[in-house]
Amino acid sequence: MAGFEKMIESSILRWHGIEPPNKPARRLAAELEATIAAFEKLRGALVFEDEPSSFEAALQATKEPT
Repeated sequence: MAGFEKMIESSILRWHGIEPPNKPARRLAAELEATIAAFEKLRGALVFEDEPSSFEAALQATKEPT
């Protein structure tokens, strides 16, 4: 078993008091590593926090001057 999978299983056991019940649960835990890695690649690339969303930008563009 890979180190990440073992860490996930021990965290589940520690926090929830259960062990992964079956092979599909173990497979999904293993896939979690790839999901986390994909999100980590996006860190810093998304600028949603830096710029208003398109809806917010549209509201500001149509706002009447006060």
